[in-house]
Amino acid sequence: MLGRVVAETCAAAGLDQVVVVIGGSAAAVRRQVDFGTATVVENPEFAEGCASSYRTGLAALDPRAEAVAVLLGDQPGLDRGVIDLVAAEWRRDQAPIKLASYHGRLGHPMLFARSLFESLAALRGDKAAWKLVDAHPDRVRPVVVDRPSPLDVNTWEEYEALLGSAEAAE
Repeated sequence: MLGRVVAETCAAAGLDQVVVVIGGSAAAVRRQVDFGTATVVENPEFAEGCASSYRTGLAALDPRAEAVAVLLGDQPGLDRGVIDLVAAEWRRDQAPIKLASYHGRLGHPMLFARSLFESLAALRGDKAAWKLVDAHPDRVRPVVVDRPSPLDVNTWEEYEALLGSAEAAE
């Protein structure tokens, strides 16, 4: 469900291509989630951490892609406007790394220029994109976003709380 929300948000944003990488429960996810027009690829090495998902996603990317935006399927609160803003700022100056800065806290979406695709694919483990950001602080250009960072939904309790807050808002 959450992945579908993020895929729909990406599809509505001004991105040229949306690639969704799925892992451990790929068959069940494909049966339960409609990803619309997104290209859906399975990561057989998902247990190796998020870096393996970057490699899988990059392999499915259009070879003409000039940059890749990395977003998380567990952040359903990510706003289309933020994706568009980060992408527009990258198109303006084509910095090697663009990412959102929510009240000074760096977060997703993260956008990496083609010049870093090889480095992104070479990463290993979890928090991999952050390793690249930390290794190249001189290449990072934050995009100021005047709102709180979208929540990560990693547990069933967090999901239920998210549903409860959405129902309360209606």
